[in-house]
Amino acid sequence: MGLLSKKDAKLITDPLADNNPITIQVLGICSALAITAELKASLVMGIAVMFVLGIGNVVISLMRNIIPSKIRIIVQLIVVASLVIIVDQVLKAFAYELSKTLSVFIGLIITNCIIMGRFEAFALANKPWRSFLDGIGNSLGYAVILMIVGFFRELLGSGTLFGIPVLGDPIEKTGVYSIGYENNGFMLMPPMALIIVGLIIWVQRSRNKALIED
Repeated sequence: MGLLSKKDAKLITDPLADNNPITIQVLGICSALAITAELKASLVMGIAVMFVLGIGNVVISLMRNIIPSKIRIIVQLIVVASLVIIVDQVLKAFAYELSKTLSVFIGLIITNCIIMGRFEAFALANKPWRSFLDGIGNSLGYAVILMIVGFFRELLGSGTLFGIPVLGDPIEKTGVYSIGYENNGFMLMPPMALIIVGLIIWVQRSRNKALIED
């Protein structure tokens, strides 16, 4: 028998495609628009949400039988805020420049609809292991979309990936710039992120007609 049952495996695989938190559930859109101009920022935000959601789901699941219903939202906010503080302090200690780039958006993980949604919809009703898998699956689905959007925005907007020039030097006119290519500044603006997310949604629904709403 494998480590994961088929049912448990679906907790990880479903959010990667047909139940993606951004493109299907339409959650966590704000950060997808705001921080995806750089692939590195997209990756770090994805890892940060994975840590907060994975650990947070486990904590809420462990406490699910002792949390009074009337104050469950407050308890959930305390848990997620504590985890976000840890992420913020680690970034400031080991990646200060990146923490400045992500700025307020790390703090806004507290209000990320994906996290509060999974606490409410899953962690409060399931055991820690399945809650952990659900957290990892949904955060991976979130991170994949951020990485795709960040890839195209940075590549076409700056000609770099992870800050490394891959299309040539726009000043010296090497690489693709030698044939007249110019970076598209519009790619670095938030509306372009929305357009890319829209294209991803279109591709998903083209592949799977069941995702098209009546």
